Amino acid sequence: MIYRIGRFICWIILKVFFKIQVKGRDVLPYKQPFILASNHISHLDPVVLGVANPPFLGYLGKEELFKHKLLGSFFKCVGVIPLERGKSDIKAMRTALKVLKEKPLVIFPQGSRSDDFDKFKTGVGFLYRRSGAPIIVAKIRGTDKILAKGSKWPKLGKIRVVFGKVEGISPKDDYDDIAKKVVEKIRSL
Repeated sequence: MIYRIGRFICWIILKVFFKIQVKGRDVLPYKQPFILASNHISHLDPVVLGVANPPFLGYLGKEELFKHKLLGSFFKCVGVIPLERGKSDIKAMRTALKVLKEKPLVIFPQGSRSDDFDKFKTGVGFLYRRSGAPIIVAKIRGTDKILAKGSKWPKLGKIRVVFGKVEGISPKDDYDDIAKKVVEKIRSL
């Protein structure tokens, strides 16, 4: 309930103030769980992806988001899985695999906010190989201008989201190969 109400309010705000445009929704497999891998350039990105996707999404998010009890409770209510960065967080990955049995899951292969596509984590490859869920990619533009790193308040601007399919993943690909293909597809959108 909180997710749906929050999503509706955010949709109105993003549409009115930031003129959000979404392309490629036709590639989203609505009747099955999928991995949604996206670039990450602003704190707004999870909200933008939640608004751009009709289904309820789960998210992998840094564990620091859960330090404050009230915010931590909110993030749990909207489907964020705490992830300890800088190491292989087996507990978070197991939880993510459980989520992928029922609904889509968002992962940011870059690991943190960055416009550098050369640095990425292999978690998306792990989740793909273990779950078999299809990978859909998204490229977000504009959020880095609206809410730049270090900014306390957003500026007016436009947000664009483009979805695409990842093709050419082979059963022989390891986690790193899969992650590279995903990141290259995001870069190309």
